[in-house]
Amino acid sequence: MTGKRDFLTLEAISADELEGLFVRAAELKAARARGELTHTLAGKVVGTVFEKASTRTRVSFEVGMFELGGHAVYLSQQGTQIGRGEPIEDLARVLGGYTDGIVVRTFGQERAERLARWAPVPVINGLTDLVHPCQLIADLFTVYERTGGNVRAPRYAWIGDGNNMAHSWINAAGILGLDLVLACPEAYQPHAAIVDHARERVRALGRGRITMVRDPREAMRDVDVVSTDVWASMGQEDEAAIRNLAFAGYCVDEELLATAAKDAFVLHCLPAHRGEEITAGVIDGPQSAVWQQAENRLHAQKALLELFLG
Repeated sequence: MTGKRDFLTLEAISADELEGLFVRAAELKAARARGELTHTLAGKVVGTVFEKASTRTRVSFEVGMFELGGHAVYLSQQGTQIGRGEPIEDLARVLGGYTDGIVVRTFGQERAERLARWAPVPVINGLTDLVHPCQLIADLFTVYERTGGNVRAPRYAWIGDGNNMAHSWINAAGILGLDLVLACPEAYQPHAAIVDHARERVRALGRGRITMVRDPREAMRDVDVVSTDVWASMGQEDEAAIRNLAFAGYCVDEELLATAAKDAFVLHCLPAHRGEEITAGVIDGPQSAVWQQAENRLHAQKALLELFLG
């Protein structure tokens, strides 16, 4: 295990590495558009361990490995011994003997950390309940494309639950020194330790700001990039009715979006519940960057795979 690197949160990489991923993702995206594939990971194999259902994460990693000349092996709870209670430490050591890296999409962050502790190969966090770092790379890459390469200049707003996506935006703000405002209901705030740590990093950088508010209208005022997510994530379906009440007024609709900057655009990590956290008019409208963002999961993760497996 000596010398291997894991990607369990955004903080596993530096600001320079993060911005380098945007540059490389742009190169890979342009090459793909020309019909050129770069087999930088020829002969490499990634094991993808999915304890949570997935569309974008699974497909983008599998297609990404194929286009880089490698291969991805999909493991679900239903089709493997994971579902019968095989210890994650055993899984880590076995997969580490077969593959060159592991992507895990699971519940508690501690499961990803245990997998990384015992795996002799790099482990990439494809999502946990705490953070979703792969998504944030794609989100910021989308901003990179839309702003001509300057992800630090825009003002960012997060509207909704203080969930894994909110935590990853907070991590990004701490790494890059972003101006980020989050509007979350009182009972659904991000973890205070994550906020405090990111604010310390922002102060050390001497740029950026992380602001917590309750009123989504206050958060949206004159911002350039707006992000949101479903109010009840996977595993929280039984809380949906309670959450719908708590998040009343937090829907990113046309009226709320009108308070943002004139050329602001909207991000959503998907899947979306139209009429709840976002309206159809916004997600399918002219200020939506959601479909560009979704495609960018592929290009951003190809760059990430090169960094950690190349």
